[in-house]
Amino acid sequence: MTDKLTVSVLGTGIMGAAMARNLLRAGHTVRVWNRTRAKADPLAADGAYVAGTPAEAVESADAVLTMLYDGAATLETMREAAPSLRRGTVWAQSTTAGVEGVAELAAFADEHGLLFYDAPVLGTRQPAEAGQLTVLAAGPGEGRPAVTPVFDAVGARTVWTGEDGATGAATRLKLVANSWVIAATTAAGEALALAKALGVAPDGFFDLIAGGPLDMGYLHAKAGMILDGRLSPAQFAVTTAAKDARLIVRAGEQHGIRMDVAAASAERFERAEAQGHGDEDMAAAYYASFDDGPAA
Repeated sequence: MTDKLTVSVLGTGIMGAAMARNLLRAGHTVRVWNRTRAKADPLAADGAYVAGTPAEAVESADAVLTMLYDGAATLETMREAAPSLRRGTVWAQSTTAGVEGVAELAAFADEHGLLFYDAPVLGTRQPAEAGQLTVLAAGPGEGRPAVTPVFDAVGARTVWTGEDGATGAATRLKLVANSWVIAATTAAGEALALAKALGVAPDGFFDLIAGGPLDMGYLHAKAGMILDGRLSPAQFAVTTAAKDARLIVRAGEQHGIRMDVAAASAERFERAEAQGHGDEDMAAAYYASFDDGPAA
């Protein structure tokens, strides 16, 4: 296996497009597909081949990378790609699909003789564009010569969690990490909403916790987006956050625990989406605290 591969990227939204560009910068041949073609077409200027169908996109691929909305969309897309998939092809599945979703995708891979890697990523738009994602990966050793250059192109670090992607070990770790991200985002938004309602200046709150154990860079990043109105383009969209929160709740239910914060966060994200903030950054869940929008 040479260091330069033909990689098919299925799904070129916020994350997938950035990953495709970094694969191109690393010298790989990249074939891309997106159901809304307008999201894939700009990649042609970077050197990618834009395919009209998933089957066309995966022709002659050494590795397939999927970064779609959820497990169901990924399974549907791979079924469309199936006529052109070669047995032994590496498949890095980076969608946050949930524990059940990963099991279904692994079963598809087994049926078609693919080397399956459960490979969700940590990071949002900016680290994706910079090739600084953290890849959480589980999959067989035999396919690593083909999949490692892919992970190296899109991420700064790969954390291996096992050699069987079907166990969902990487996805389980991703759900735990996302539960913290979602909880922190919800807390930041609610603190700012309460400050507004009580007439407390946000800077007074930030000064109070500055430099102590309650202070954190993530709070300032998300609060800054809200206060400065910098919610578009999204680093991580409200609609996707709602989906991930529901996956976390479902995973907890399957293992006999309640995820109350994740459940409440999912409702907040869905309420913000209904208010028209679905394509904005997940910090826009702040608006879900107000029935008619925050008062001026």
